[in-house]
Amino acid sequence: MKTLIFRTAIILTFLFHFYACTDNASTSEERVFKQIPELQEIKPHKPVKIKLKRNAKGEYSWDLSGNDTDIIIEADKKLQESLKK
Repeated sequence: MKTLIFRTAIILTFLFHFYACTDNASTSEERVFKQIPELQEIKPHKPVKIKLKRNAKGEYSWDLSGNDTDIIIEADKKLQESLKK
């Protein structure tokens, strides 16, 4: 009786092992890594660098630098509004 249980356990182990090792064509296609071009083009935004200057009369001027022109223009508008107050 013990040998019958032992043999059955071994056979079941091999069956599960062989079943797990078989590859279907559909499962191998799902595992293929696909690169998305939109994700490759994403770059981190660099902040706008502001170099603030003050002359002898007490007036301010600044130099702005950065990569995105929209953000530079927005920063310039905010600086102009803050100095008007």
